Amino acid sequence: MNKIAPPSCTRGLLAASLVVALVPTSACAQSEAIESGARSITQEDFAWRVGVMAHDSMQGRDTPSPGLDKTADWIASEFRRFGLQGGANDGRFLQRYPLRSVVVDTERSSVVAGAHRLRFGDDVLPLFGEIVNGDAGADLVLVSGSGSIGRGVRRAVRGRHVALVLAPDAQGVDGAAFQLVAGLRAAGAASVMVTNGTDDRRWTTNVDRSLRGATSKAWEAANASTSNFAPLLQVRTAALERMIEEANVDLRALGARSREDVRADETEVRVTLIQRTREVEASAPNVIGILEGSDPDLRDEYVVFSGHMDHVGVGTPDEAGDSIFNGADDDASGTAAVMEVAEAMASLPITPRRSMVFLVVSGEEKGLWGSEWYADHPSVPLEATVANLNADMVGRNWTDTIVAIGKEHSDLGSTLERVNGEHPELRMTAIDDLWPEERFYFRSDHFNFARKGVPVLFFFNGTHEDYHGRNDEPERIDAEKASRIARLLYYLGIEIGNAEERPQWNPESYARIVSGGR
Repeated sequence: MNKIAPPSCTRGLLAASLVVALVPTSACAQSEAIESGARSITQEDFAWRVGVMAHDSMQGRDTPSPGLDKTADWIASEFRRFGLQGGANDGRFLQRYPLRSVVVDTERSSVVAGAHRLRFGDDVLPLFGEIVNGDAGADLVLVSGSGSIGRGVRRAVRGRHVALVLAPDAQGVDGAAFQLVAGLRAAGAASVMVTNGTDDRRWTTNVDRSLRGATSKAWEAANASTSNFAPLLQVRTAALERMIEEANVDLRALGARSREDVRADETEVRVTLIQRTREVEASAPNVIGILEGSDPDLRDEYVVFSGHMDHVGVGTPDEAGDSIFNGADDDASGTAAVMEVAEAMASLPITPRRSMVFLVVSGEEKGLWGSEWYADHPSVPLEATVANLNADMVGRNWTDTIVAIGKEHSDLGSTLERVNGEHPELRMTAIDDLWPEERFYFRSDHFNFARKGVPVLFFFNGTHEDYHGRNDEPERIDAEKASRIARLLYYLGIEIGNAEERPQWNPESYARIVSGGR
């Protein structure tokens, strides 16, 4: 018969029996409560949370978008259910930051050739790039083929409107077409219009996406555009055919040249492009929950857990009709980890000595907007924020390894190694940055804490073939592995929260990252 193992706190007492006779019962109870909290972080809960955030109904959680707001409201309701305090300045859970969008004024914009008028939305849409006011009249040049742009083509497109004729079955602008569009614009084209032969359903998806405009941070002064007026547009192939019907050109034949050298066919079709813009005010949410610490002397210091709830939204449908970039790993997985830690810590009868902040931001994919706003408008003083533990993509790749970027910059690295070593049951090893040349340290939300002097660790499983793709779906998440990473974060947060001293920077790293920039 196997002997029954004593509880973990009892095992600790037995091991220390030569040194001390007794440990207060409350300490034993708290140790058991901590272990119980860790066990509450389960594979099933993790998978469920990712499934909610990365569901099609959230529409890819673009910043800003109704799906993002819906996601934020759900996270806030969960924080409230856990018993956290609202961390926004008004005592609520949502902190909103201001944005501005420059959009095409569809009523005042058009493409005209003779008696034909193409309307923005119905026939023409922005492709990508800056949206600016302007107008230009010039002859139309039809460009077809692929590859590099020769001198003759450059000469033919300079100062003229260009229609880049893609193959009829082309599914949007791929990498090669993108290079060609950029090259035509650089050659001095007055505009570049890329043909789009998609059906009505897919075009409607394009309309919804393209007419949202170019969104930017509202807290930076709007700079007057210095760009030349050279819009990049997509035009429905049927609309272009109507516009050039008198030129007697076979667009289908030009589209069939997609694998041949680039060629420019000049026409006598005179085109006038008018693009007018308007500015739309908007906002986006961060979600903040606070768990107050138990120590009267340390509860005014804070450990911040962070993850970003946004992704890249909706795009052109693929052959299966899937247009939603669900972002299950990037970063529903990191957000789920933050939520799991929050729920586990909130269940403790005695919270860590320091207070815990659970911060879920948006706008990461746009340029770390939400965390930048929080760092400049924090709910709790940044000088009292002792550490930031950021989780961004923790649900894929290795089953037993997670990269912890930033270990070398503060003694958080040695704390992590100690905590990791004390929990072999997690079967998870936190390793150093494998890709320093990619500069991931500067590419997620922790950096906005680091630049303000807060020691950070960034937990990251690396990119994969579904990164920013339509196949970053919930069923591809390794929730069992991710739940073990969340438990590691939980134990690490408790260790930092209970430590006598706050984490310390490596002086050389501080001088480079905080005092000297990047």
